[in-house]
Amino acid sequence: MSVATGLYGISFGALSVAAGLTFWQTVALSALMFTGGSQFAFIGVVSGGGAGASALGAATLLGIRNAVYGMSMNALVRPRGWRRLLAAHVTIDESNAAASSQVHPVEERRGFWTAGLGVFVLWNLFTVLGALLGNALGDPARWGLDGAAVAAFLGLLWPRLSAREPVAVAVVCGLVTALTIPLLPAGLPILVAAVVAAFLGRSRGAGAAASGAGAASGPGAASGPGAASGPGAKEAGA
Repeated sequence: MSVATGLYGISFGALSVAAGLTFWQTVALSALMFTGGSQFAFIGVVSGGGAGASALGAATLLGIRNAVYGMSMNALVRPRGWRRLLAAHVTIDESNAAASSQVHPVEERRGFWTAGLGVFVLWNLFTVLGALLGNALGDPARWGLDGAAVAAFLGLLWPRLSAREPVAVAVVCGLVTALTIPLLPAGLPILVAAVVAAFLGRSRGAGAAASGAGAASGPGAASGPGAASGPGAKEAGA
């Protein structure tokens, strides 16, 4: 897992240099931000001519998932002292997956630290290699490196499209993004799509709550003589 993810860092290093970032800026992004999706989002906005604030917004949006991982990994790994800071830094998709797929607590911690530290070391090494080779490679699109970011995002999205609702939300947000690209600066369309997704989720949650309350308080729902008693009440409820 660490080797496969690390090799992917070559794409980031080459694309980052091609987007206009310096070698040291590219290295700093991998070492300090260290979350591939957010890094690609950042340089994607920059290469499209977007402002720094838009690039930061897009990167932060994709990095929110790591905060969610952090809560579960903190309970699973239980780091102490200075290890808490290190654990927070290496909480990524791969370390979360390696830990969550284990059964024994010792193996959960081993999976987390092995994947987290392994990916960190190799990701940064291959980022350096990609940044050094970036100018020598020429246009990253010639080598298909630009497609690596798209493939990674699809890989994160695909497992979540397991029901009609997430598929519908994904389609709507894709359309919103496509329609706003010609109208808004680079980086803002994805933020608009995120707001739309949040609105859809909130609307569904409010609708479900309202329907649940209506079912519980409707005429005769839980009242009236013999509502919860009498012969066969359990069988009828079942």
